[in-house]
Order: sequence, then C-alpha cells, then structure tokens
Amino acid sequence: MITKGRLPRVLIADDHAPSRDDIQRALERDQRFSVCASVPDAAEAIQAAVRERPDACLLDIRMPGDGLAAAWEIAARLPRAKIVIMTVSDRDADLFAALRAGAHGYLLKTMDLRRLPDALVAHMLEQFRGHEPRWRQPVADRSLGQRLTSREWEVLALLVQHQSTSDIARRLMLSTVAVRVHIAAIVRKLGVSDRAAAVDLFRKHAEP
Repeated sequence: MITKGRLPRVLIADDHAPSRDDIQRALERDQRFSVCASVPDAAEAIQAAVRERPDACLLDIRMPGDGLAAAWEIAARLPRAKIVIMTVSDRDADLFAALRAGAHGYLLKTMDLRRLPDALVAHMLEQFRGHEPRWRQPVADRSLGQRLTSREWEVLALLVQHQSTSDIARRLMLSTVAVRVHIAAIVRKLGVSDRAAAVDLFRKHAEP
C-alpha cells in the first residue's frame, strides 16, 4: 500500500538494457515514481518483486523466462501490485494472455515514453478506489457484478456516462481492443446481452 508522502515504487523487467534505461529515465524524470529494481528476465523480476514489494511492475512480455509467467507469479504473491505488460506486439492474442495472467494494463513499447508516467498513473489509480486491490464491490447492490474487477467497474462507469469505446480508451490510456475485452467481460459476468443491457442493469441497481 502506498503511504502518504512516499513515491510509488516501480519494478522494470526487460531483457533489452537500453530499453530498461530509457523507461527508468522517463519515470524518474517525471518525479512521480521511484524505480526500486531494474532486471533482465522473469526469474529476477519475481525475486526482485518479492524482495522489494513494488507498487507497480512493468514487465516485457518477451523477456527470457516469459513475462506472462512472471506476471502470474507476481500477481499470486503480491496481489496489491499493479502489473503492466509492455510489448512491441499489438496482437489480440497477446492482450488476452496478458489479461488472463493478471495484468492491469498493456502498453506498447513503441509509445512515446514521455507519455509513460501518465499511462502508469492511469493504471494505478484503481489502487485508491477502495481497499481491495483486484475486486471492487458495487456501491448500490452487493449482488450486482460481484466478480467485476476494478478496471471493469471503471469501464462500466464510463459506459453509463455514454462514453464510446474510443473515448474510454483515451480516458483510461488503454487500446480500443483492451476496452472491448473489458466490455465483453462485463457483459458476460453480469449475464446480459450487450453493453446497453449492462448499463440498464447498473442504473436499475443504482436507483435509491
């Protein structure tokens, strides 16, 4: 848990040393983060995560030892840590695999690194929306969507505000594919037919 007055601590794991250095400089230059570890592979990422207990982990999906394997292990051992997968690939299969591994975010390594601090802040904001790190109970009715993740609640809340997929993607610093994945998960978990029905159900349970 991040305490008042302490910068969020970030672990960087990437087998390409220049990339690690660039990411570390981008975060530290922004002065909203402190890099607690910078490692080249999955095994060292897991060891460093357990040792340092970072607030966020930036993991390269293709690093030796498998970034997704590291995500699975870190998520199991440190459920409060925010995991963001970084990759050069924008394939849907990689996105889905990252989400299944417990990732909270998915960023392309081709992004302008000047945007990285803001993107990381967006992925970490859910940490401050209640006490549970991965699961968020609905305000109106505990029976509604008990299994929705914090990110899915954010997406649903924006749908209720009539935001489009692209609007939500910009707001949450996600790809449009990631937003569609979250919407599909919301629809499935709420047992409704589409996003409009999910919004109607939310409004129904939110009524006093």
